[in-house]
Amino acid sequence: MKYIFSIFGNPISHSKSPLMHNLAFRGLGFDGCYGRYLLEDGTTLRDTFFALGLKGVNVTVPHKEAAYRACDVLDGFALKVGAVNTIVERGGKLYGYNTDAPGFLKAVTALDAKKILFLGAGGTAQSTAVILKEAGYHVTILNRSASRLEKFREEGFTVYTHEDFVPASYDLIVNMTSAGLEDEQLPAPQELLTAIMPQAKACMDVIYGRETPFLKLAKTYGKQTKDGSDMLLYQGVIAFEYFTEQRYSFEEILPHMKRAFDFN
Repeated sequence: MKYIFSIFGNPISHSKSPLMHNLAFRGLGFDGCYGRYLLEDGTTLRDTFFALGLKGVNVTVPHKEAAYRACDVLDGFALKVGAVNTIVERGGKLYGYNTDAPGFLKAVTALDAKKILFLGAGGTAQSTAVILKEAGYHVTILNRSASRLEKFREEGFTVYTHEDFVPASYDLIVNMTSAGLEDEQLPAPQELLTAIMPQAKACMDVIYGRETPFLKLAKTYGKQTKDGSDMLLYQGVIAFEYFTEQRYSFEEILPHMKRAFDFN
């Protein structure tokens, strides 16, 4: 095998990325193989990358900010948002990109939403908030603690903690946390969610492959719901473009990766 790729995260066993990328490698005749690696300590990301002899990785929660710090070269958008989810090795250096944000933007354009509330302020929220703002959306950030909100406040976003949140009307509410990935937790207190969900047009979760407690609650209010499958698919296609040095177009990659969602 000429090139080896992987995904780093914790947890990681649920990830559909290996199936997506391996289907695309096979379908397009590219000499590559993609696996998964449970990375418990983000500070070891760089050393682990080179120890495994990888050509590239995707990075998922909770290591996107650690991935940013591990790179030698960052593209303009990754540099702006401080979070990386795609790394490619070239000449012994690690090049970092963020494909989450364009993937999310492509997924959210199908929804009639301009006022968006993010639940959570991690690496995915950082990148997607910036690209949505640049595209003309109004994004508010709600997070449990205040420490992660400072960066958003400096960039002009409206921010709240659970304690000082003032409910308002939003077109779209998005769970940007890992709450519900491997448990039955909600991303915010239920009484807070019940104060804003009735007015929303839709609710979206970046988690994919299961109906989270957040989406179940949204359905009790008759809301349109969407999981993270489209975001995962689109960001994966863009990452594949980086992995293969733009050898294939988005349109060529997409049908091969989309096949991964035919499998349960």
